[in-house]
Amino acid sequence: MAKAFVVKANLAKIAVVALLAAAPVQASAQAQLAGHWKNAKGSLVVKVAPCATGWCGVVIDATEKAKAGARKGGTPNLIGTRILSEVRPAGDDVFKGKAFDPKHNVRVPATIRVVGPSTLMVKGCIIGGLICKEQRWTRIS
Repeated sequence: MAKAFVVKANLAKIAVVALLAAAPVQASAQAQLAGHWKNAKGSLVVKVAPCATGWCGVVIDATEKAKAGARKGGTPNLIGTRILSEVRPAGDDVFKGKAFDPKHNVRVPATIRVVGPSTLMVKGCIIGGLICKEQRWTRIS
């Protein structure tokens, strides 16, 4: 009887440790998502932070060329434009949401992977995933 109690007590401790160990992994990936990110060309800086719909990314700085391309595509004010929205966890270091391409004025399904503490891979696809574009974003703060 005493052995059964010890075994149950040990199993309970193992379960608690496993739960506590798993929780920081998800929190860590989300914490890594927050911050200021520069796109691969260095033409945009995006602030990624929690919002009402999950995580969002808003343009906080852009080159004149990027602003002109956005205007040509139908986005008059690139600064302040939400280019990531409804971003939610979808697995280990992976998030799913929507991305807005201001140059083409289109919103597409997106996958964001946290590659490391200073790198995100942002991928948007159209036509059911037949045509995709992926960018490496670098943390600047």
